[in-house]
Amino acid sequence: MRAILLALFFIAACSEPEVEPAPPPPPPVAPPAPPAPAPKPVRTDILTALPAGHHPALLDPSKATATAPEKFQVTFTTTKGPFVVEVTRAWSPLGADRFYNLVQAGYFDSVGMFRNVKGFMVQFGISGFPEVNAAWSEAKITDDPVTQSNTRGMITFATSGKDTRTTQVFINHKNNTNLDAMGFSPFGTVVSGMDIVDALYSGYGDGPPRGRGPNQGKLQAQGNTYLLAQFPELDYVLHARIVE
Repeated sequence: MRAILLALFFIAACSEPEVEPAPPPPPPVAPPAPPAPAPKPVRTDILTALPAGHHPALLDPSKATATAPEKFQVTFTTTKGPFVVEVTRAWSPLGADRFYNLVQAGYFDSVGMFRNVKGFMVQFGISGFPEVNAAWSEAKITDDPVTQSNTRGMITFATSGKDTRTTQVFINHKNNTNLDAMGFSPFGTVVSGMDIVDALYSGYGDGPPRGRGPNQGKLQAQGNTYLLAQFPELDYVLHARIVE
């Protein structure tokens, strides 16, 4: 009997199912990565290299000496739309002549509106081509007497001191009559499209150290390559032409 019981116990023990180990837990699933931001479109409307067949005065200011008409208009086509400036030579003769020659040479084509201080003025006139800036850096003209006030819409040459006007101009956003006594001589005024001037991008503000705008020295040396890389929201003059 003892033998039978041992045999039954042995059979029962052998018949117990084997317990398999539990499978390992699945690896944690990482959350999906957020979609990459869409790349900004590459601008093709702004030139970064001086085009072939450019006006010879762009590299030789001595070829830009024409006398301006007594009154003429210039259409500025910008990345925000067009505005028109009317120049009266009697207001500031040397400034009017310089402006006329710059427009005739295509100087303002692909020029960034690099300094736009809301409620003050918008300034432009540094070329997008470094070699043009080098050619014009010492092409200074003598100051004109101030015969008009720097009221809203007036366009005036920027200066860095006495008799230092070259190529940079600004348009007054408001009445800046305090500039009159400082020698800033307006030569024309915006006669249409002042709403376009007001809409030009001003988010960068003034240049350093007072604002986040472009550094003029870097702009002079690097041109539009610098502006397009560092200041993508900036507005530009696409071209400026004398109204026939």
